[in-house]
Amino acid sequence: MTNKILVTGGSGLVGRALRLYLPNAIYASSYNYDLRDPGGVDALFVKHRPNHIIHLAGKVGGVGINLSHPVEFFEDNILINTNVLREAHRHGVGRLVSCMSTCVFPNDVEYPLQPDKIHLGEPHPTNFGYAYAKRMLEVQTRAYRQQYNKEWFTAIPTNIYGPHDNFNLESSHVIPALIHKCYIAKQTNTPWVIWGSGRAIREFVFVSDVACVLANMITSYSNPEPLIISTPHQCSIREVVRMISQCMEFDGEIIYDDTKPEGQYRKPSDISPLRSFMPDFRHTSLETGIELTVKWFTENYESSRK
Repeated sequence: MTNKILVTGGSGLVGRALRLYLPNAIYASSYNYDLRDPGGVDALFVKHRPNHIIHLAGKVGGVGINLSHPVEFFEDNILINTNVLREAHRHGVGRLVSCMSTCVFPNDVEYPLQPDKIHLGEPHPTNFGYAYAKRMLEVQTRAYRQQYNKEWFTAIPTNIYGPHDNFNLESSHVIPALIHKCYIAKQTNTPWVIWGSGRAIREFVFVSDVACVLANMITSYSNPEPLIISTPHQCSIREVVRMISQCMEFDGEIIYDDTKPEGQYRKPSDISPLRSFMPDFRHTSLETGIELTVKWFTENYESSRK
């Protein structure tokens, strides 16, 4: 396999982590290319002429900004994915792995989450625009594979977190938002307010684990079904809060605001295909991952995405 790999979303959370596993890849950023523009995508491909692609780019955010901007989350992601895959075909790209999200699954679904359940109902209303756009990424990938016999695949990571995450309180996901709020509460000696009851249960996967799996997928994955990248361990938001407060040495008041949305109560996933694909893979524990993330955030507070 010729090893000229292009990574879209190269300056994002997973893109930065991939550098450890694919140091010679080409990392494209939204700072340089607007992937919503077909001309921008064509220019990217003409300049670098990649043989293979790991497609990470997309408009992402937490519950709050998904609720207030469903149009942008739908349209931007539809444009980005359509342009990248179309131009990848036009430029003769070989293998391609694209990232989706577990929010693509129906709100009312039989657990555990499995790839054949993606299209069996409507997604959760808190992020339906983003979820439908990501579902179409799977459809588009499947269509190209069927019509043109492409070695194109999709991955479905669960809740990713880690160093270089987006810590902006208006657009971040659960763990980076909690870390930033705890940091502010400690600095200002004010209560730490948590959205929701804290009883929601999630599977949090450390960013380096996701990067490791994607690096292996681009070379050797062959299953047409999307691969769920998750952890065998589930954890409540309250337990995550406990771990962050311990790492931050926060001993102030913690308030759970159950008037705020917190998404689905739980969404456990089936990771048996991941175990079959990488039987020797060892997950980073949540305790270790949170400790590393808190340490990175506190040491890089001024330059972090916040």
